[in-house]
Amino acid sequence: MAEKQDTEKGTKSRVGCNPVKEPLPVSMDHVLLALQETKEEREMRLRSLFNFFDKGNTGYLDYVEIEAGLSALQIPSEYKYARDLLLVCDANKDGKVDYQEFRRYMDDKELELYRIFQAIDVEHNGCILPEELYVALVKAGIEIDDEELARFVERVDKDNNGVITFEEWRDFLLLYPHEVTIENIYHYWERVCVVDIGEQTVIPEGISKQLHASRYLIAGAVAGATSRTATAPLDRLKVVLQVQTTDARIIPAIKALWKEGKLLAFFRGNGLNVIKVAPESAIRFYTYEMLKKFIADSKGGEKADIGTLDRLIAGGLAGAVAQTAIYPMDLVKTRLQTYECKGGKVPNLGAMSRDIWVKEGPKAFYRGLFPSLIGIIPYAGIDLAAYEKLKDMSRKTGSSCATRLRNNLGCSWCDLCLSFASG
Repeated sequence: MAEKQDTEKGTKSRVGCNPVKEPLPVSMDHVLLALQETKEEREMRLRSLFNFFDKGNTGYLDYVEIEAGLSALQIPSEYKYARDLLLVCDANKDGKVDYQEFRRYMDDKELELYRIFQAIDVEHNGCILPEELYVALVKAGIEIDDEELARFVERVDKDNNGVITFEEWRDFLLLYPHEVTIENIYHYWERVCVVDIGEQTVIPEGISKQLHASRYLIAGAVAGATSRTATAPLDRLKVVLQVQTTDARIIPAIKALWKEGKLLAFFRGNGLNVIKVAPESAIRFYTYEMLKKFIADSKGGEKADIGTLDRLIAGGLAGAVAQTAIYPMDLVKTRLQTYECKGGKVPNLGAMSRDIWVKEGPKAFYRGLFPSLIGIIPYAGIDLAAYEKLKDMSRKTGSSCATRLRNNLGCSWCDLCLSFASG
């Protein structure tokens, strides 16, 4: 019975695989056979894709149109794929890509993709199995665990049957303008899965040992420092209004701050605000991931499978730990912002910290921590849990929408667009 189930499962997993066992050199006939596509159907697909980018119906593509098209497909622009794609397609170097240039690129790219597909598909059954992909990555010197491998396959495998057909492989990599090697494919997968985290404490899934998490924490810290500096005047004004015991009004408060120290008065305390971004994000992220792993291990499952309540708990506790760790800096920042200057002299950070230590004792640095934790625990918990829940929902919604759109339009290039836009 078990053997029968395994056989049925194996047969099912290879639906859509089109083995091509003819020897090299690879030709376009091999590609068409692998795709079960006629020359006319392929021509129609390429023309439809070109028209997708050519929104102005000018008959050529420029940098703006390529960038807009890639953005619509959610291919990250920060990696210069639009510029590189223009350069590799633009054979006559006139800054524009006509259809013939576009088609020549597609011919070369599909042949290149098929060669490496055949190299990975060691069984030559027309599909890349997860274990075949794993072996290829390991041979290329890339460390990858089972969970990350599963995410890789899931990102490329649009019909979720557990294997990667050449059509799925082509759709994922067709607009990648660089040389197709295992290393480049892996890093491209990581990049298209990355989102701008800003001050978000969850580093996106798909970030492995090859793209160190520290880089994203640094990026988040820089983004956070920039945003906090930009909003520092509003933060200072808010604190001043909060501590006023008389009738608090915005315009008089702004005038008083300007009189106190001109423009710099609006940025008092911002240095500490910026400094605490990186450690706060790092502590929250690592604590959150550690708690998710602990909860998953205690239930005998995987981190990705824990429920919303567990994420709420993990997020709330992670926020509490981070807030407790950086609270002394928060308190000193607030003291600096509310300190009354005498003679326009700005208080010294070191002197103020020493005064608090000597006059009020070490416990003073944690004064007001409890009310702060009461606020941060539900905030951090809801923030992280809602983020991951909505991300999961968007994946499911994107998958179902992709299926409906493919059925309605009945054109192959939709698969290419949606393979990037989903997930």
